[in-house]
Amino acid sequence: MQYFVVMIDYGRRGREAVVDPEITRREVISRIASGEYRNVSFIHEIAENSVEDVTEAILTEAALPQVPPEDVDLQASRLDHARDLRKHERT
Repeated sequence: MQYFVVMIDYGRRGREAVVDPEITRREVISRIASGEYRNVSFIHEIAENSVEDVTEAILTEAALPQVPPEDVDLQASRLDHARDLRKHERT
């Protein structure tokens, strides 16, 4: 049997360990990326009789990709904004 323990730190209100044998690694990553799991203290993977700290690996996988500034088309954004403004003009 394999499952994950996700420890969430709520500060003064305490901590909560989320333990669900049905949840997969992919689901843990998805919940972190979506913001459902915030302030994660640690993530342990329990498999048979061993425990492994997989916090760094999962947080790295869940990190949102960074878009380099040179890939952003500012002119297209400005033109899209101008078009949106025209949609709401009274005629």
